[in-house]
Amino acid sequence: MKLLFKLQTLKSLWTLKPPNRTFHGQPRLLACDVYSQYESVRRGEQEIPKYFNFASDVLDKWSEIEKAGKRPSNPAFWWINGKGEEVKWSFEELGFLSRKVANVLTKVCGLQKGDRIVVILPRVPEWWLVNVACMRAGIVLIPGTSQLSAKDILYRLQASKATCIITDGTLAPAVDSVASECQFLKTKLMVSKGSREGWLNFTDLYKNQSADHSCIKTRIQDSMSIFFTSGTTGSPKMTEHSQGSLGFRPLLSERYWLDLTPSDVIWSTADTGWILASLASVFDPWVFGSCIFIHKLPQIESATILNTLCRFPIDALVGAPTLFRMLVQNDLSKYKFMNLKHCMSGGEPLNPEVMEQWKSETGLDIHEVYGQTETGIICSVFKGTKIKLGSMGKAAPLYDVQIVDKNANILLPGQQGEIAVRSKPIRPLGLFSEYVDNPKKTAESERGDFYVTGDRGTMDEDGYFQFIGRDDDIIISSGYRIGPFEVESALIEHPAVAETAVVSSPDPLRGEVVKAFVVLSPTFSSTDLESLTCDLQEHVKKTTAPYKYPRKVEFVQELPKTVTGKIKRNELRNKEWGRM
Repeated sequence: MKLLFKLQTLKSLWTLKPPNRTFHGQPRLLACDVYSQYESVRRGEQEIPKYFNFASDVLDKWSEIEKAGKRPSNPAFWWINGKGEEVKWSFEELGFLSRKVANVLTKVCGLQKGDRIVVILPRVPEWWLVNVACMRAGIVLIPGTSQLSAKDILYRLQASKATCIITDGTLAPAVDSVASECQFLKTKLMVSKGSREGWLNFTDLYKNQSADHSCIKTRIQDSMSIFFTSGTTGSPKMTEHSQGSLGFRPLLSERYWLDLTPSDVIWSTADTGWILASLASVFDPWVFGSCIFIHKLPQIESATILNTLCRFPIDALVGAPTLFRMLVQNDLSKYKFMNLKHCMSGGEPLNPEVMEQWKSETGLDIHEVYGQTETGIICSVFKGTKIKLGSMGKAAPLYDVQIVDKNANILLPGQQGEIAVRSKPIRPLGLFSEYVDNPKKTAESERGDFYVTGDRGTMDEDGYFQFIGRDDDIIISSGYRIGPFEVESALIEHPAVAETAVVSSPDPLRGEVVKAFVVLSPTFSSTDLESLTCDLQEHVKKTTAPYKYPRKVEFVQELPKTVTGKIKRNELRNKEWGRM
């Protein structure tokens, strides 16, 4: 799909958001800052460049600024594993090491511009080196979570036609079990201290490579990454992003959700297989010359997260709603965060009561962001703006976000419809390019002049968006349309509830009714679940409209989730309707 973003559009966007010398009361960075060098493009006074490469045009520029002594001394990358190991790289060191890795990929593995590589690694420094090396060599990166099974890996290798895979010793056997079925796979690289037959040792190779590598010239519309979507239904689609949609977008779209400086340290707990890891742990922070902090986090544990925030000077924290729901189960008065000032949550809506509890115990607001694999961040609660509980903020710069009906007509404030992004006549720079090898699905994602997200929501008079639920999650009971999130939000206010998911369940009288799957709080003990069910039902009736209460309640040990932590409501719904 051809990238279209004209000078005229930039000028109109700038008219909507006039330039100033400060942003939310904070001074702009110095003119030597990489972000500031593109201000004339943001103003619409210059065209978007035809050629762009994030490694050479952003990271190497920060390295030059760093060597000139014009950037704070904090690292560009800071990694710990919780067992005493620590890695710190400046932008110069990041450049030096990533050039070595680029030579491994091109000279040893024989990869060329446009070739695809599957990278399945946990939160280890090598993941970041491979990311930057792929930028330098023009290789298309396909990230995957370490939780993938052999079947998942087979699907990704076959669908992507990747010629190379990089993983660790844990997943290497799974790759070997399916490699014979992957006709395009030529090279296997293993990040490990050990060795394995048929595999090249990544660490040994890159340490012995030359750091002499010239960054390839890439067009702004050239493919950069392919993400397998983490949808709750159907087989994952290959969502392609370009140098422009991932790398140039944060240079163009104002400081709307992170608003960082070179002095800031940001920590995102997102899994490396999720696009949020690329946005919050690669592109957006490094545009501003910030330090990306990473904890290996083999498991997401409350004590580890909270103690890390107390021991390290982390300014900004990005996590899924599940993270914050987990953290507020602790006595937060026992923890004193060293430097934390800004918290963000994304992936699915965060319950207002969790936001209120976090605020009351830490003094910090949680700023919600909303987006998809296809769009990146399209709505956010900007730093310094009013927070409306239950809202995911306003449309991000570059995006015209609307609520539309089934005919792509824009609905009035307060009316419920589908969240959509205007994609015609000019396609916003941050939108994905296409679903690779799937023109039918690519076409189906468009309706009229809009890309439709498949999420239902509303927008109020002030332009704040509220998430209702996936279009296929909406429950229609006795003619009433009920969004699962509002019922879940009511339930989670109850002290007995740690987590919950709401789906439709068949009913002979009403067609379908609301059913809640409930995970009990570890601090709550009760053997009378029948009485607790009635208590929860009455609680929901008092908290929201009575017709929304769950007529069925089932208590479970855990909820099924995607690898990115999103609740798989479709699995629960299919179980209810006998479709498993």
